[in-house]
Amino acid sequence: MGDILVGTCSWTDKALVASGWYPRGRRDAEGRLRHYAEWFPVVEADSPYYALPSPLTTRRWAERTPDGFRFDVKAFSLLTGHPTRPAALPADLRSAHARSAARDPGLLDEVWARYAEAVEPLRAAGRLGTLLFQYPPSLLPGPEAERSLRAGRERARDWPFAVEFRHPAWWAGEQAAATAALLADLDATAVAVDTAQGLPTSMPPVTPVTAPGPAVVRFHGRSEHWGTGSKEDRFRHEYTEDELTAWLPRIHALASRARETHVLFNNCCADAAVRAAGLMQRLLGARVPHPAEQPTLPFPDDFPEDPTPPATPRPTSPVTPVAPHRSRPRDGAPRSAAG
Repeated sequence: MGDILVGTCSWTDKALVASGWYPRGRRDAEGRLRHYAEWFPVVEADSPYYALPSPLTTRRWAERTPDGFRFDVKAFSLLTGHPTRPAALPADLRSAHARSAARDPGLLDEVWARYAEAVEPLRAAGRLGTLLFQYPPSLLPGPEAERSLRAGRERARDWPFAVEFRHPAWWAGEQAAATAALLADLDATAVAVDTAQGLPTSMPPVTPVTAPGPAVVRFHGRSEHWGTGSKEDRFRHEYTEDELTAWLPRIHALASRARETHVLFNNCCADAAVRAAGLMQRLLGARVPHPAEQPTLPFPDDFPEDPTPPATPRPTSPVTPVAPHRSRPRDGAPRSAAG
């Protein structure tokens, strides 16, 4: 049974920052990440989808998190065929992007090279979980889509590679087996998702294991506006205990076949994602293994504005432990410069 790590799809979401979940004194960039890493052992870095990060940024992420912590890093939008603003590109690549009537392989190669360079500090520090390639709903099964997937995988041939589709046709009927076979051939992880059901855009909650790397489950909420409307409309949802309990057999089945399973919450708003992640940790019996003085999250009670949790951790039932973190002092300072 592989490790099960639970976290959220961002630690910098504006609604989360504004919710009061981060206590006073830990609301700057460094303090937020250190605080988050005390409660959860994995997080999705979604900011690289919007703009290419710098190696300095990801090196700081590694330094501010303990050993055993994982970042699943979302691929830059251009690499997955999403509309990309020229301003999101480095200045020297904007003219090439403007000239490209279609996707330019040379431009994509250069963008990939810079993205990989930026993510490398996480891999070197042992913090990288997987790269997350989330493809748009416009990508439908077929030869053109397969060529795009194979080209992306070839660029990332030396990297862990997870694929999330947003069109339900990929996992519908007989196509599901073909999709799983394609991803297995690419040594790519099939990302499982939880969304509202019964809508034209609903994604089936399938959980195939197609690669030995980290299995990934993303909980997007169950809004009736999934696939339409604003971000808040699409992802607004408060998960119930019954909804999450129904997923436990699937998560354990994934963990029985993958060396590590990442369970990530993408629902909003405010602190809804960290609440759901904490509830899932409790249901799994998993917790971040900190020293005895490290408190646990006060779930399911409300977070106070500046929480002062109990001094001893809540007992948990025995389950597969999450990957070990290095012990750190209560103020969040790393034990060494490697952090």
